Amino acid sequence: MSNHPMQPNVEEISRFTDAYFRKTKEAVGRFGDVTATYAVFMRRPVLFTGQMTIDWLHSVAKSRGVEFEIEAPHAEGEFVGAGEPMLYLTGSLYHLADTETLYLQKLGAASVAAYNAYMMAMALPKTAFLAMDARHCAGADMAELMAYAASVGSKAAQAKGAVGFIGNATDATAHFFGQEHGLGTMPHALIGYAGSTLRASEMLHETFPDENLTVLVDYYGSEVADSLAVANRFPDLAAAGRLAFRLDTHGGRYLEGMDLQASYAILDKYAPNAIRNYRTENELRHLVGTGVSAAAIWRLREALDGAGFDKVKVVASSGFNVEKCKTMAIADAPVDLVGTGSYLPDRWSETYATADIIEYDGKPSVKVGREFLLSKRRAMLKGVGS
Repeated sequence: MSNHPMQPNVEEISRFTDAYFRKTKEAVGRFGDVTATYAVFMRRPVLFTGQMTIDWLHSVAKSRGVEFEIEAPHAEGEFVGAGEPMLYLTGSLYHLADTETLYLQKLGAASVAAYNAYMMAMALPKTAFLAMDARHCAGADMAELMAYAASVGSKAAQAKGAVGFIGNATDATAHFFGQEHGLGTMPHALIGYAGSTLRASEMLHETFPDENLTVLVDYYGSEVADSLAVANRFPDLAAAGRLAFRLDTHGGRYLEGMDLQASYAILDKYAPNAIRNYRTENELRHLVGTGVSAAAIWRLREALDGAGFDKVKVVASSGFNVEKCKTMAIADAPVDLVGTGSYLPDRWSETYATADIIEYDGKPSVKVGREFLLSKRRAMLKGVGS
């Protein structure tokens, strides 16, 4: 599934696993190995995103000259309810015991991120998404897991007709989205270097003349004026649909020319039901507040269309999580692409996967309170045999 082996490699497992798993392995090695069956589950709904975990476990087994029987009751990208087993792992307890820390790390967060990516894509099914999470990840391994998770969630949404995630920000994980390279717009640093948004646009186009041009327009607080200036500078790109403007206005101010009253007015003009139907303060903030609100997106769209640039696309970023995407849907916000890293789990405690042994040498034995894992296993086996 990936271009490089997931870490840690087999030789390093003992360094990265919990000490009590290492001690368990040593005790089993001294007193005699058994065949154990683990059930792995999570306490919240997720999309099953286990292929990287499965691949890693198979690589560990191969390196150790053993086999692990790995059963996944759910297909990759399939919905899994809270408490439903996601994997059954059967094999030598001696060789499985010290892998638990590592495979739980790989399974939990990815499955939550895939769920969030799916929910975002389904909230705005006509909008494309770009995964821009790499800078928020704790290292290259997490970045690979999260990019893969976004692709799993995206494919699940695409199967239901959504556009989903069309790419991500780095070359290393672009293959998960069927791309050879990472995609992106421009950073604020280039605009500061160039001295103006227009000059930064010219520099980028001269450097990459065959690529579509996406311009960040919030650096000088002149989102509307700078967008129109760039569109007038590149009318052919604008007419061909090869020009886009990215709103990344921070939450400390409104879009150029906007305030609370103007935000209400523009939504009343283009999406009157949005204000009537909002339910929470967060939703109201995403509709008419500072930063990249639904009103801000509608205002830029209005300005571009009014100047004859109806083929120019609008890209939005800044805090686009599931909730914000749902709010944009309420306002029917005319956004063509969303750049986001906010499908990463907000609450890390929700990503904790748990594994419990339910059989030793085929004999049922499970921790008190987790008997449901054994009953689900029996039901699954009965279904297979019937």
